[in-house]
Amino acid sequence: MKRVIIAITCVIIVLVGIWTAIIISNNESKSNNIQEIVQEKISNEEILDECTDEYEEIEKEEMMQTNAEEEKVSPNCSFTKKIYYDKCGHTVSNYLELPKDLVNLTKEEVKEKYQGYQIEEFDSNKIVLFKQVNDECGEHYIIKDNEGKVTIYKILEDGSESLIEETDIYTEYLTETDKNNMKNGIVINGKQELNQLIEDFE
Repeated sequence: MKRVIIAITCVIIVLVGIWTAIIISNNESKSNNIQEIVQEKISNEEILDECTDEYEEIEKEEMMQTNAEEEKVSPNCSFTKKIYYDKCGHTVSNYLELPKDLVNLTKEEVKEKYQGYQIEEFDSNKIVLFKQVNDECGEHYIIKDNEGKVTIYKILEDGSESLIEETDIYTEYLTETDKNNMKNGIVINGKQELNQLIEDFE
């Protein structure tokens, strides 16, 4: 009788062990499946994020390119023409009032209007045109002391001087450096530089 009870107990223990092993195995399998699903979802999300970032970057570049191509001249845009003169080696910059017919034009449209010039700078608030010519600028001046007054002469192509203006500025009120420079004459290139120097003397 004891042997029968022991045998039955052993069989029950073995069955319980087998059953436990099956349950544990199933749980591990489910856990692995869940992990795989989670991992796959994360990977898909990462790929989606990468694609989204790449798309946004491309979209941003396209927008910037479109904006650059479509940038137009504003009414308050500064307008400068620069001319380089081969014969004297000087560049004269003329800061001009913006022509009304340039407002709202694109870079290509401005280029079409000024075919003899290169566009050195272009944005909605600034246009700088440039061209090179085989000539002299005709804006060479010399300032001298003439009977105690600051006097402006134009230097002609042959090197001679032509009186332009005798100012009301007396040389006795200038600095010693300016007085000394005035004895030999102060050479100026360009009207803007000339006007600036006269303002400084005043």
